[in-house]
Amino acid sequence: MNAPAQAGLQLRDIHLPGAPEFWPPAPGWWLLATLIMGLAIWGGVLAWRHLNIQLQRRRILALLAQMEQSSRGEATPEFLAQLSHLTRRLALTRFPRQDIASLTGQDWLRFLDSSGGDGQFLQGPGRVLAQGPYLRELPDEIDSHALTALIRQWIKRNTGN
Repeated sequence: MNAPAQAGLQLRDIHLPGAPEFWPPAPGWWLLATLIMGLAIWGGVLAWRHLNIQLQRRRILALLAQMEQSSRGEATPEFLAQLSHLTRRLALTRFPRQDIASLTGQDWLRFLDSSGGDGQFLQGPGRVLAQGPYLRELPDEIDSHALTALIRQWIKRNTGN
């Protein structure tokens, strides 16, 4: 009796489930995609900042070269005022305004030394920036080439490498 009952059963073969679908991905893939996007955005922001700083550096150094060329290597009160103005403009973009905006004279030179001047603004060729722009006649011992080299070095240190 069992044999005829089993013969009448219409059994089908085992069917495996279909392959998992591509979309939507598992939560781990969402997390990985979010992490990769965040890192890409962060890297892009860092690259953008670096490019802007390098562009600023090139512009400032080109302006310094133009100022040096227009002065023909002579230190005049106007040239010294331009150098002082250039360093102050850069300092205001790179350091907190409330810390440096009111600095003048020896305090300004002290700041320039502490931010990359290595003592050359208070003791070296940079000391002329404190009073030079305000004098009618400058002393003969001013070395404008050493001064512009010092300013160039300070600019490079304050614009990244």
